[in-house]
Amino acid sequence: MLIGIPKEIKENENRVAISAEVVKQMVKAGHSIKIAKNAGSNAGLQNETLSLAGAEIVEDNKIIFSESEVIIQVNPPTVAQIKDVKEGTVLISFLYAYTQPEMVKMLIERKITAFSMDAIPRISRAQTMDALSSQSNLAGYKAVLLGANALRKIFPLLMTAAGSIKPSKVLIFGAGVAGLQAIATAKRLGAVVECSDVRPETKEQVESLGGRFLEVKDEGVKTEGGYAKEVSAEYLSKQKELVYKHVTDADLVITTALVMGKKAPVLVTAEMVKSMKPGSVIVDMAVESGGNCELSEIGKTIVKEGVTIVGEANIPSLMAVNASELYAKNIWALLSHLATKDGFKWEMEDEITVGSLITKDGELVHAFTKGILNF
Repeated sequence: MLIGIPKEIKENENRVAISAEVVKQMVKAGHSIKIAKNAGSNAGLQNETLSLAGAEIVEDNKIIFSESEVIIQVNPPTVAQIKDVKEGTVLISFLYAYTQPEMVKMLIERKITAFSMDAIPRISRAQTMDALSSQSNLAGYKAVLLGANALRKIFPLLMTAAGSIKPSKVLIFGAGVAGLQAIATAKRLGAVVECSDVRPETKEQVESLGGRFLEVKDEGVKTEGGYAKEVSAEYLSKQKELVYKHVTDADLVITTALVMGKKAPVLVTAEMVKSMKPGSVIVDMAVESGGNCELSEIGKTIVKEGVTIVGEANIPSLMAVNASELYAKNIWALLSHLATKDGFKWEMEDEITVGSLITKDGELVHAFTKGILNF
């Protein structure tokens, strides 16, 4: 198959959906690869490196979209890009289709088959394809560094001839992949770490990394595929009451809480921010989904009530070299599962195929997205 990789056009996006290693694997498997010129330059991948690996470098994105049989990229395509794609082409990228009704309509209209990397089921045999986890892992690490950079004190206990410095206190909301990596990173840097999560089953994981788990006793939490699906108002009230004092005492707060298909819950209110110590920091990793902090602003670092609030919108892009390498491996693992060099297998009883397939043959076929978009 002819596989095309365009240059990402989203603002501040440095990642690319390929690596030289994966190009070699694709070519060895019998595929032809076309990559837009300079598509990988912001991720440390030069045109010459990709060409030597076996890819053909083409001048612009339009060629990729109009000629490829399979298009792989990081971000969802724009409606204008989809118009250049020929009928029957297969698209693989992060789509977040339930938030993109106009894009989904255009995919249907153009009869483009689309697989979404954010819809890969959380099952053991799909772990190598789990791009959400690979990117979140890096983001959790970087979020701690962003917070440490903005914080005007060190993380570890330090004993000097001039006296001792107390360790910083870090509070993390959410013990998913990003949250657990943030716990591990903050602990390695010497901080005292606490974590709150709506899923009581994460307590053991938090404690295994050296964090203290802040537990809310409540039956109002529903999970699906390892993610929080629904959280009761009563639970959120109890959680805010429990963590209020811990937010007040924290030097750094990192929020990672997301609810699939819904706006991110507000966990740090304006009142909480006002109660925090001057000079403390919040890193809102959920800012693209509405934000866990009431005052955070997407793509901006601001100061409110003496508290620095970091609203970095695309943290994995700050580590584009590693993020691209891991994402390319995730993509190749999925594509190898779905297809051979001769085409797609269309095993419609397979959980991975059905779970990640959004549109096919001019129809929206993904059950969860259908339920949200209602068409």
